[in-house]
Amino acid sequence: MYRVLIVDDEEPVLDSYEFMITSTDDFAVAGKARSGYESLKLIYELEPDLVLMDINIPGMDGIQVISEVYRKFPSMVFVLSTAYERFDLARRAIPLGIFAYLVKPVSKKTFLNTLDSVREELHSRTAGSIPSATGEDERRFLQKTIWKEMGRNDWEQFRDRFSFPSDKVTVCLIDLEGDPEKWCPSIFEKLSYRHSCRFDTMLNRGLFLIFGDIRRDDLEKRIEAILTETLPKDSFRSYGLGGLYPGEDLYRSCGEALEDLQRKRNLADVQMRERLRIIQLRRKMGIASPEDLTALFNTLWEEVFSVHDFTVAKAKMASVFLFLIDDYSGCYSGHSEELPPLNPHEDSMGISSLEEWETWALRSFDYIVRISSLRRSDRFPPPLAKALEFIHGHYTEGIQLSSAAEAANVSAAYLSRLFAEHLGTSFIDYITELRVEQAERLIRETKMNIKEVSFAVGYQDPNYFSKIFRRATGLPPTLYAAEKRDYSDSRGEECV
Repeated sequence: MYRVLIVDDEEPVLDSYEFMITSTDDFAVAGKARSGYESLKLIYELEPDLVLMDINIPGMDGIQVISEVYRKFPSMVFVLSTAYERFDLARRAIPLGIFAYLVKPVSKKTFLNTLDSVREELHSRTAGSIPSATGEDERRFLQKTIWKEMGRNDWEQFRDRFSFPSDKVTVCLIDLEGDPEKWCPSIFEKLSYRHSCRFDTMLNRGLFLIFGDIRRDDLEKRIEAILTETLPKDSFRSYGLGGLYPGEDLYRSCGEALEDLQRKRNLADVQMRERLRIIQLRRKMGIASPEDLTALFNTLWEEVFSVHDFTVAKAKMASVFLFLIDDYSGCYSGHSEELPPLNPHEDSMGISSLEEWETWALRSFDYIVRISSLRRSDRFPPPLAKALEFIHGHYTEGIQLSSAAEAANVSAAYLSRLFAEHLGTSFIDYITELRVEQAERLIRETKMNIKEVSFAVGYQDPNYFSKIFRRATGLPPTLYAAEKRDYSDSRGEECV
């Protein structure tokens, strides 16, 4: 039984061809595609014996699709169909070894006669065929071969075997949150609008070979635009791009892409954590205990100074101090008679050592904490103060906005408005930040495993806790534990 892939963007044609194929004894419909990119994907997946290909289809036209695959599948038969008899299309098709050319509307007699001719051709090709490359062969090439050195002759054999269109190749690695099998085909399809490429997934990331002499800047802009267009807004994504190399040096592009990916991931993680720490600090100032605020501040500045140059780190932290001063005084965000108690940039300019900076910073931060606590707590309405007291005493339980409102003797809607007006956040975001902050403390200061930490801060589903923790800190809890604990403490930790 020969397998057939039907490619056409008109449903009546797909149904008609399928009906006529099922009336034969030697052919069966293996799949149907409605665009050039979908047909390209199914050809690699199904490896049909016969492809009935409409020329005028969305995306890549039928002849472009065939030109991409005909060398790789030499025993596959291609039959073109179109609504118009055009010599220019036929001339493009001749070098590709197209078996037959059908002009729509196709009568049943013509269609079945064509199938008879295809049957004879397939029989003759099968009888005299030699082993050819398979989809698994190309996957093995992408996952293993390109990571090692190869000679020029080896590359040329692979190039011809897999019908690669160019000797110049760039490797791109893309890390995605979730299943790469879900997003990589869409990324490949959009990337293929302008560039010839191949892709596979390995180690939970997408691997793309992009062929042709393409400027790196242009390629980076294109990839960033595709990721933004394709992926959900709040999903994590990062990519690494290798250099443009001849095929035999693909391993160099692979190594560079991996290094670029790691560098971007590290920088993205640090920037995300810095931003989230600052947001947490500003929201909790005047609410959380001085001990908790100091611990959060220490976590922030220690990471900033471990990543950035000393001068840059001082400037970053001076800006944090400006935010905190403005939050309680308003002296930088609008007209105010009050003079700022500190001039962080000027005061820290002459500091030349980390020890000196730490002494100045902790003294200044302690002053801001005391002033913020006095001013902010006085401004809280009694219902909000009661609700916060209730939340801090019951965050390990499954509390909701309604239960906090009941404890404060107000409606849920009113309490929600108080959170927005006085804390600049929502109830759910506030309790999430509180739980994550406590989870960080437990991970740093205890030997509890991730499941135990999850339960201890009010999450009964450790997988959901891991997702929330990563969104808040930029790291999964297991990796956070590995960084914050000594190796001897973390090596036996249970992973979720």
